[in-house]
Amino acid sequence: MALKWKSKVLLAKVEATYGTDPTPTGALNAILATEVRLTPMEGQDVGRELELPWLGAQGSIPTGLHQRLSFRVEMTPSGEAGTPPAWGVLLRACAVAETITADTSVEYNPVTDGHESITLYLWIASTLYKISGARGTAVIRVTAQGIVYLEVDLTGLFSLPSETPQATPALAAQIALKPEVATTANTPVFTINGTPLVMRSFALNLGNQVETRFLIGSESVLIPDKMETIETTVEAVPLTTLNPFQLAYSQTTGAVALTHGTAAGRIASLAIPAAQMQRPQSLENQQNIKEWPLRMVPLPTAGNDQWTLTLT
Repeated sequence: MALKWKSKVLLAKVEATYGTDPTPTGALNAILATEVRLTPMEGQDVGRELELPWLGAQGSIPTGLHQRLSFRVEMTPSGEAGTPPAWGVLLRACAVAETITADTSVEYNPVTDGHESITLYLWIASTLYKISGARGTAVIRVTAQGIVYLEVDLTGLFSLPSETPQATPALAAQIALKPEVATTANTPVFTINGTPLVMRSFALNLGNQVETRFLIGSESVLIPDKMETIETTVEAVPLTTLNPFQLAYSQTTGAVALTHGTAAGRIASLAIPAAQMQRPQSLENQQNIKEWPLRMVPLPTAGNDQWTLTLT
């Protein structure tokens, strides 16, 4: 019997102990995802290289086995201030801390230590792929007239797939939270150095260095370093209004602010207090309007404050 590719269930749950399956359930831990890509058996093949009296191929031993799962989710807040969204668990697996203020806000910011990990269950048809000890990196992507997405790329420990009946995912609430596309009305704030700009696209790449570290006595996925980057394309303005060339030349940092959503419980505000402008490398012509593709690097000030995402 053919297995249907589109028949998928995805669950994710934070681990209390690294690599120990916390048993995510369909009722509490379902993730509404799109563009799911799985490489279920990454690693190396070690050849035996035996000296034999005949010619021919030799067997190999698979080693350093791990799994990699990437997908994107609609980055819509939960609808209730102070209640984390379903995708919050994914940020937590990307060296990000979650701080909840009851009935008020949920805040996310990068952290240097105490990185959490998650276990993922992915069913494709009747085949279950379990990925424990997963950590990764992510991109927050905003495109004019498009859905705001969180794109994640997660790496975790290997386990053999199995034939297991699908969990029943509780997705009704996530499906009901219809995303607001990025428009002038729905995305009321975008500024660089306090200057409002007309924006075509924006991406904050968390830039996590994700490493598999398989030694005798310890096997894990680690995030030993990170370097966030911003890429945005905006309508060019007079240099007397904003001069990215001078900012790059002077190695100047400035604040970037982006707010998407207007209704209580559905507002996501991204604050980047010290973004260093990089050299503008090109100009673009869109509909005979000059646009700037800009690159910036969020820098820490006190530490672990390169960016903050606040849901209210």
